[in-house]
Amino acid sequence: MDSGLEDLFLGPGLRPIRVYKNLTRPTLLMCLWTTAKTSCCAVVHKQYSKFITINSKCIDDDRTWHTPSKGMENPFPNFMESPSRRTPVVRSPARRSPLAGEEDPRNEMYKQVGATEFDAAEKLILRWDSTASEEARERMIFDGDRQEAEQYLRAVDEIQRSISNTSLTTDSDPGKAGGAIQIAMARLEDEFRNILLAHSNPPAIDSLVSRSSSSLSSHRTGSSKESDDEDYGEDDPRDRVEDDHEQEQEGSCSSYRSTYSISVREIDLIPSDAIHDLRSIAERMITAGCLRECIQVYGSVRKSVVDSSLRQLGVEKLSIGDVQRLEWEALESKIRKWIRVAKICVRILFASEKRLCERIFEDLASPDLEADDTCFMETVKGGAIQVFNFAEAISISRRSPEKLFKILDLHDAVSDLLPDIAAVFRSKSSESVRTQAEDILTRLAEAARGILSEFENAVQREPSKIPVPGGTLHPLTRYVMNYASLISDYKQTLIELIVSKPSGGSRFSGDPAPEMDFPDSEEKSPLALHLIWIIMSLQLNLECKAMLYKDTALSHLFLMNNVHYIVQKIKGSPELREMIGDDYLRRLTGKYRQYATSYQRATWVRILSCLRDEGLHVSGGFSSGVSKTALRERFKTFNSSFEEAHRVQSTWFVPDSQLREELRISIAEKLLPAYRSFLGRFRNHLENSKHSEMYIKYSVEDLESALLDFFEGSPVSLHIRRRSH
Repeated sequence: MDSGLEDLFLGPGLRPIRVYKNLTRPTLLMCLWTTAKTSCCAVVHKQYSKFITINSKCIDDDRTWHTPSKGMENPFPNFMESPSRRTPVVRSPARRSPLAGEEDPRNEMYKQVGATEFDAAEKLILRWDSTASEEARERMIFDGDRQEAEQYLRAVDEIQRSISNTSLTTDSDPGKAGGAIQIAMARLEDEFRNILLAHSNPPAIDSLVSRSSSSLSSHRTGSSKESDDEDYGEDDPRDRVEDDHEQEQEGSCSSYRSTYSISVREIDLIPSDAIHDLRSIAERMITAGCLRECIQVYGSVRKSVVDSSLRQLGVEKLSIGDVQRLEWEALESKIRKWIRVAKICVRILFASEKRLCERIFEDLASPDLEADDTCFMETVKGGAIQVFNFAEAISISRRSPEKLFKILDLHDAVSDLLPDIAAVFRSKSSESVRTQAEDILTRLAEAARGILSEFENAVQREPSKIPVPGGTLHPLTRYVMNYASLISDYKQTLIELIVSKPSGGSRFSGDPAPEMDFPDSEEKSPLALHLIWIIMSLQLNLECKAMLYKDTALSHLFLMNNVHYIVQKIKGSPELREMIGDDYLRRLTGKYRQYATSYQRATWVRILSCLRDEGLHVSGGFSSGVSKTALRERFKTFNSSFEEAHRVQSTWFVPDSQLREELRISIAEKLLPAYRSFLGRFRNHLENSKHSEMYIKYSVEDLESALLDFFEGSPVSLHIRRRSH
């Protein structure tokens, strides 16, 4: 029985193809073109396809088919007109519509063409079935010839087209195309994984980051170095703030608030040709409904790369509980390191992973699936949580004053990164990371405000009841003023965070509270008012501690030393002085001078009273003049009073050398002229008396020399050389 088919011989060495008899030339050309596109007639495809131009639309009804252009060699001389004649445009003849129940003969032809392409594509896919071929197991398609990879992708496309056009498989096994596509998807999944693994070395991120040299963030200038002479013990947690601050002033170590310069840039994690292959494979897998498998493969490989990068950067896998159990000293260095690492992660590592996902997956799936965002979160979510959990743990940890400045460093770092976090994690699927960062920033701000409030109350109610030896600086004064200087260094951040004025009193009803009574308080920022309130609270506490001294003069000296230190710290920090204001600074200056005057009165008024004339003159009887007995007693009283003052006050300490010298000069200006005058008036009354040296023990020069021993902080024996009269 005649099947209606005949073999068409294309030429020597070429395999014939089977077509229907009596095909018109345009239909025959279409068959040749379609067959040439498959691997079964690759020679025809390479050699002749350029001579045939077909309208790209489907071949229903009348369509225009063009023969080769004039001057080209006719590749099919047995079936086409000679190129020497101009070939007219050929249009398919009008055909009658098939009768009811009669199949259009063109449909059979379409099936024949589709079946030919499908068989060739299936053959190629089965060739690379790793479950059936040793060669397929040992070789990867995309590692070899590029043409092989392109042919395989075209074969997958053909199978997918065949599945979508059910008419092509009506007469064949319906599961045949499904089986082929399953084999193809398994193979593409392996190829996808292999390409990813071939480019899974962690990037050398650290080499792309330029860290600026540690520099002082403050504009502070070193104030007096007198506090270096004292040792208040390293066990006091307050000393850590003091030590850090003074080391910064000396420039002997890196700043308490180090800054880093990160060159923000995305890097190419995978070469462009590999990205092209990955996108081509992903497109076929997603079209075949294998989006989940594609995401799983991508996420598992790239997540391991991200984890490896985090390990290189020193990111530890610490839970929130682990962080909160660490000692603060250990956390300080980890916070400094975290700030640098977080910038690298967000601006380089995560941003580059985001860009890679977009280049591979963007627009491949429906918008509601967001394939690129899903893959991105599958890759970095664990690492991002690991990074941000550290900052979250710090934000909810127990509050204490020494944590304020590291918390502010963290706040500044997260605030600086927030726009980058919002850009990198901008999709709905990554909203949790974005929200976590925003919550961390809010909690860090709350922690900073809470710590400052607790610090203010701690200053006011600091409970130590042991007077400081020698009336020198109290540790609380050093701590509070160093703390205030550091607060002023963070002025820009704290002005944004501190928006309410201090309450002006302690939360404990039994504590006294300073009054905010200076004229320009309404013009100052809330932060400035908090600083002034802190200093006022310190003053109030110091006045209470001054009462612990039994010697009134020493209590005044103690207050003079401490208020003078406050004044010097304010003058030494331009930021602090600007916020405190000159009005309050003048008040403090007047305060310490007042304490200095009170000290002199308490000590020297009694001594100077010995140099008065009252009670020395006698009158009546046979003689009038000076009573030698009273004069001897007056000299003895002066000598013993001065020696006692010398013995005691040489152990008192005025740590500021300039203040110490000014105080000695002020005493000398009162004592030496008075003694010189008294000695001049009454020396001759005792010089000729027996044992006069027991009463006139010191010359003016002796007293002047002895005054140099005052306020040195160490006992000195008064060995005065007798002066010749």
